[in-house]
Amino acid sequence: MKSTQLKQFLRFTTATIFGMALTCSPSFAADNEQVTVFAAASLTNALNEIGQQYEKEHKTKVIFSFASSSTLAKQVTNGAPADLFISANQKWMDYLIEAKAVDVSSRKTLLKNTLVLIAEKDSSITEVTLNSDWDIKAALQGNRMAVGDPDHVPAGQYAKQALESLNLWKTAEPLLARANNVRAALALVEQGEAPFGIVYATDAKVTQKVKIVATFPATSYSPIEYPIALVKQESTASAKAFNEYLQGPSAKNVFEKYGFGVN
Repeated sequence: MKSTQLKQFLRFTTATIFGMALTCSPSFAADNEQVTVFAAASLTNALNEIGQQYEKEHKTKVIFSFASSSTLAKQVTNGAPADLFISANQKWMDYLIEAKAVDVSSRKTLLKNTLVLIAEKDSSITEVTLNSDWDIKAALQGNRMAVGDPDHVPAGQYAKQALESLNLWKTAEPLLARANNVRAALALVEQGEAPFGIVYATDAKVTQKVKIVATFPATSYSPIEYPIALVKQESTASAKAFNEYLQGPSAKNVFEKYGFGVN
C-alpha cells in the first residue's frame, strides 16, 4: 500500500472512531441524568452493550467517547466534560493523577487483557511462531504491520515491549503502519490494508474478518491493565452510580463475554 494511501486511510479510520460519542438509546426526557465516559477504543463494544443495559434499568443517559487513552487523557486535562475515564494502561491514569484531573481515591484497576498477532481471515498463514527467528520482512512481503502508534497508544507501547523482548523490534520498527488507536490498527487488517497487526485479544474477538495467528508471551510485555477513575470535580450521583455499576456483576458478565479479565 502506498504511503499516501495509508495515511489517508488512517485519517479516515481515526475520524470514524473519534466520532463515536455514542448514546445508547434513542430518546430521554430533558430532565434525566447524564453520564459521559471517556474510554480506550478497545472497550467500544463491551461498554456500548453495558451502556444500553444500564439505560434500560436507570433513567440515565450514557454517552461514550472512544479514542486512544493518550488523546482522551489530554482532553481531560484540557477541561473536556468527562465524568469517568478508563485508560488502557496505568501510565495515562498516572498522568491524570499527577495533573490532579481525576479523583485519586476512586482509582481502581478494572480489567485485564492480552496481546495477539492477527492476520486477514483468508490469509494462508495459520500460525506464527513468535521468537527471534521470525522473518518479519519476508512475512510482510513488502507491506506493513498494523499497530497502535508506539509513541502514544498503549496497545502500540505493549507491542513495542513484546517485540523488543523477542529481539524483533529493530527489524519491525521501519515496517510498522502506525495507527492512532488500536481499533484503527484492527481496521487496517480487516480491510486488507495490512497483512498482520498487533492488537488486544478482545479486539480480535469482535470481528469475523481477522484471525489470531499467535499470542505474545505474557512475560514479553507489562501487564495490560485498565484503570478507571472519576474525573476530579464535584462528581454527580449518576456518575458515581455508573462507576459502581461498571464494577458490579452485570457489567462483569459483559466484559467477560468480550474476553476481558475482570479484577
